[in-house]
Amino acid sequence: MYNINVRGPVIQGNKDCHQVTEDICNPLDTKPGKWWNITFIISLVALGVGAWGIYYTMHDGLGTWGLNNTVNWGYGIINFVWWIGIGHAGTAFSIFLLVLGQKWRTSINRAAEAMTVAAVFCAGFFPIIHMGRPWLAFFVFPTPNTRGPLWINFNSALTWDVAAIPTYLMASALFWYIGMIPDFATIRDRTTSKVKKAIYGFFSFGWVGSSRDWLRYETLSWLVGGLMAALVVSVHSIVAMDFASSIEPGWHTTIFPPYFVVGAILSGFSMVLTLVIIMRKVYHLEDYMTNSHINAICKILVFMSLIMGVGYTTEIFISWYSGNEYEMFTFFHNRITGDFTAAFWIMLVSNAIIPQLFWFKKIRKNMTIVFLISLTINLGMWFERYVIVVTSLTKDIMPANWAEYSPSLVEICLFIGTLGFFVLCILLFFRYIPMIAISEIKGVLKQSQVKTNTKNN
Repeated sequence: MYNINVRGPVIQGNKDCHQVTEDICNPLDTKPGKWWNITFIISLVALGVGAWGIYYTMHDGLGTWGLNNTVNWGYGIINFVWWIGIGHAGTAFSIFLLVLGQKWRTSINRAAEAMTVAAVFCAGFFPIIHMGRPWLAFFVFPTPNTRGPLWINFNSALTWDVAAIPTYLMASALFWYIGMIPDFATIRDRTTSKVKKAIYGFFSFGWVGSSRDWLRYETLSWLVGGLMAALVVSVHSIVAMDFASSIEPGWHTTIFPPYFVVGAILSGFSMVLTLVIIMRKVYHLEDYMTNSHINAICKILVFMSLIMGVGYTTEIFISWYSGNEYEMFTFFHNRITGDFTAAFWIMLVSNAIIPQLFWFKKIRKNMTIVFLISLTINLGMWFERYVIVVTSLTKDIMPANWAEYSPSLVEICLFIGTLGFFVLCILLFFRYIPMIAISEIKGVLKQSQVKTNTKNN
């Protein structure tokens, strides 16, 4: 529990409720700066690059990718798992800290949840385009059909992915939207624009702020949050089973589900940290996203990084202890040494070693270093997915099947397109939705004032 009397107020600057509303709504009322317009144009260009990749894939087929008979999971699945990991952060951040009663989450949860929705959209794109013929995607749904006894394999983890990802997307979007209803009503009541009043009034569902409204709001938030807590763990465990249920060297291990979940939280929280540092710097929200918030996220990243280090060590030890020559070759001659040495060590250093710098308080207070470390973790987690997918598939049990893999220009363009889409979504979030939960901040502000007055008396 966050003890305000010991650790200081969550919100700095002696704000009152009116100041909170003005500070948070100000970016919605003013025109965006040049940085927003430039970034918006860049994201549109990146999105156009991705659109070209989609067209080329649809027109000429998956032969335009760098895939072969051995490496039939390429950039598509690497980026899918990476985006899913990032998409776990917002929900995990909001749900787990909500259940644990951590009040400092109120300044960050809105941005984390927005990031989740955008990232899951990016993740869902890759399995669809990887099918080669997305217009036949309905075949994977267990619906009555005319194909006779031909049904999907309900024992396959890939089948459960189809159910888990849309479920997670809908639940995350619902949880995000529920939290914004009181804020939409606030914007509706303070705006002078008839268009904005109509739009925000529609999305606020007639919110009036009565006791009945708040009772139902809080009850629904806890119910959806409780259901989402289990979903956060199950979704990435299912993604892990896409790999662990096979017999490929480097994949056939029971550690994958918890290993993937922890990795998702590490990559997601690092992306949250990146986003928070940008928001507080650009929009001058240092009083709401304080050094204490950054400090808390850094401590979580240290803990998750330690678990990831244990996971890497466990994998290597088990491959040696098992005496399985295929596992030993994958880890010792194809990852630690061999063709993918650079990717493996970038992964290990970025995810398990560099985050340990957060043990030092001076590092946690230096926003530039913290920002660079958060980017390094994001890079390292991408290389983790690359190492897992490519090293096991390029050199499997049968040497006759070995084949090199390098992504084609089309694959790279598709990934650039999802980056552009993600940045575009975040920019629109900055522009049209309160970046911080106004109602929750006011609740924390009131509690802080009460505790401070009690201490003074």
